[in-house]
Amino acid sequence: RAFANRPSLGVFPGADWGERLRNSLMTVLPKGLTSVTTMACGSCSNENAFKAIYFWYRTKQRGSASAFTEEDLESCMCNKPPGSPDLALLSFQGGFHGRTMASLATTRSKPIHKLDIPSVDWPAAPFPRYKYPLEDNVQENQKEDDRCIARVEELMHEYERKGRPVVGVVVEPIQSEGGDHHGSNEFFARLQAVTKKNGSAFLIDEVQTGGGPTGKMWCFEHFNLPEAPDIVTFSKKMLTGGFFTKDEFRPAQGYRIFNTWMGEPGKVILLQEVLKVIKRDNLLHNATVTGDKLYKGIVELERRFPHVINSTRGKDRGTYIAFDGRDAGTRDTIVTNLRKKGVQVGGCGDCAVRLRPALVFQPHHADILLDRLEQVLREL
Repeated sequence: RAFANRPSLGVFPGADWGERLRNSLMTVLPKGLTSVTTMACGSCSNENAFKAIYFWYRTKQRGSASAFTEEDLESCMCNKPPGSPDLALLSFQGGFHGRTMASLATTRSKPIHKLDIPSVDWPAAPFPRYKYPLEDNVQENQKEDDRCIARVEELMHEYERKGRPVVGVVVEPIQSEGGDHHGSNEFFARLQAVTKKNGSAFLIDEVQTGGGPTGKMWCFEHFNLPEAPDIVTFSKKMLTGGFFTKDEFRPAQGYRIFNTWMGEPGKVILLQEVLKVIKRDNLLHNATVTGDKLYKGIVELERRFPHVINSTRGKDRGTYIAFDGRDAGTRDTIVTNLRKKGVQVGGCGDCAVRLRPALVFQPHHADILLDRLEQVLREL
């Protein structure tokens, strides 16, 4: 029935909608979070999660979830404060969070995504750019973490002085579209601490990384954070979009986070079965084992062909692995020639090749990929 007659979930959810959510998304609810809101895609998941941050922040300022003044109500209709407050979200250079208005304002990966579109003055901090292999560059990479965290704090102070406080920090566990850039566990713990100290919300965007490819359902689980993020957004591999939150990020009034469909029950029905298979076939463990084999194999190829590829990354992150070509042209040639040999990989960032195999990708598939990649590198 849900497939044939799609309901408007915010108004007329099916009688079984709560049960469907409990049997699907709530079974993978990140520890420390309490609720889920479904959406249709990654952009609208982030866009509406941002709204939840604004509501939370303004509720703290007012001391009540409903103490709206007449000036609030009138000024918001003219896009003026105090009803439309001057608030900022901090994101990171190289990040990607979507193409709708606010999510695009936090996106910093490619100019073509943003060109000709009006936006807002929101800060963007540097995201770590590590030297590889990590074990040979420990001190340099620690300094890189220090540099990035220091700039986050500086930007928070700068925007506070502007009268445009940073009310939320938005970050990917691995910058995917921007070049498969990783941050250390220490970087993310320090980022969360700085965010909390500033009185801001901490949002982790798992639209790309969520769903198991890193060997855990949510990539941030690798970081061993002292507490859960405030909000986690998802889409793509989860079939439906949406976001998980702590209780205090649920708006008190209806229709504040709302659209016609609020997701799609058909996708949630499919997700129920997908999650059953992930558990039944131990596919998170499979991603870990296969990723380890794949990572070690590419590191060996980098050792043999250092003039062609470098900066292999993604150790202990399942099959979420990438490496760089020596330049953009080399990267493009590798991607094209692998495709000619029956292997589909992608490019991202300036010169990265990224691997995104399905959860059913197994060690013997990794052998095939590594064999084809060796052939391509020999030809260059």
